[in-house]
Amino acid sequence: MKKLITLGLMTIFIFACANKEANFKLSGKVNGLKKGTLYLQQIKDTLVVNLDSVDVNGDSNYYLAANLKEPQILFLYLDKVNGDKNDDIVEFFAEEGEMIINTSLRNFAVDAQVSGSKNHEKLNEYRDIMQRFNNQNLDLIKENFEAQKENDEEKILAVNKKYENSLKRKYLYTVNFAMNHKNFEVAPYVMLTEAFDANTKYLDTVYNSLDKKVRKSKYGKELKSFIKERKKLDDLEEKIKD
Repeated sequence: MKKLITLGLMTIFIFACANKEANFKLSGKVNGLKKGTLYLQQIKDTLVVNLDSVDVNGDSNYYLAANLKEPQILFLYLDKVNGDKNDDIVEFFAEEGEMIINTSLRNFAVDAQVSGSKNHEKLNEYRDIMQRFNNQNLDLIKENFEAQKENDEEKILAVNKKYENSLKRKYLYTVNFAMNHKNFEVAPYVMLTEAFDANTKYLDTVYNSLDKKVRKSKYGKELKSFIKERKKLDDLEEKIKD
């Protein structure tokens, strides 16, 4: 009996330690999911790393946990029993604390409703605006195709000009968004993912405007390193021109 009590206390102690280390908790429900495995993943040094996983067998509710050093992009990946790998990853901006992702088996990524992260809310706001730019670009691609088909040089030049202006507006919006959200880790993230080929001065301006905490974050450090490399390339291009 004494051994059983001791073993029980050890189990509780181990579980408590595990919970103490897990400062990030993700829960939710996947409607329609009867069987499969859900993985909480991150990308580390270009490799996909599993932080936690849970087997679903009858109950579509799930719970995952991990220890996050800082806010960052994570992935909720569903490994389906039927082997169908389509539309089975949800990307989200994770933060320390508790988050909820509810979705469906049928449209795993599209139906995902994410809550509990300020950075994710800001990222959604940004992406909603970016969708407008993307839609405009699709229209321009169609216009360009028609102009090419008609061999209309004047129209082709006009469409190209529209595309350049759209690209400039996209970069300016991204820069303004990042500077207006300089206290969020999403600021350097959008610069790295959406404006990496913008003029170096834009990247530099955003980095210098970031809060000290954000500069020291994962994406803040990556932006700093990226700018450093871009400046080296800029200097090299200048030397070649001379």
